[in-house]
Amino acid sequence: MDSAEENEGLITGINVTPMVDVMLVLLIIFMVTATYITQKAIEVQLPEASTGKDVKVTTLAVVVAPDGTLVLNGKAATMDDIRLRVPALLKENPEVQAVVDGDKKVPYGRVMEVIDTLRSLGVKKFAASVEHKVEKPE
Repeated sequence: MDSAEENEGLITGINVTPMVDVMLVLLIIFMVTATYITQKAIEVQLPEASTGKDVKVTTLAVVVAPDGTLVLNGKAATMDDIRLRVPALLKENPEVQAVVDGDKKVPYGRVMEVIDTLRSLGVKKFAASVEHKVEKPE
């Protein structure tokens, strides 16, 4: 058999479809986590402008600390504070999503109390933050 005939069936091109799939997944992960990264960034004093518009809040970040205390969008809060502040945020943007970060030492009932309160106030979308657990090889 001639070597030219053997090479006719070989595919020499590179398939980039898997790479594109991975890149799209990374882009989505970046877009989702960018909101949380900016909330923990350095505090800056922004300049004022008369033509500036307020940006609608799209995410409520609620943290339930190990001792059961609450933090709403980076500020200490109580359940009463949440009941007072959340309806105003929902009035601005009814599609607000609540991200509840509950420490693993907090009783499950305390986290559910926060979620139930937010749900009763009209929040419809929820998410929970977790850390990725790396599986150890056996």
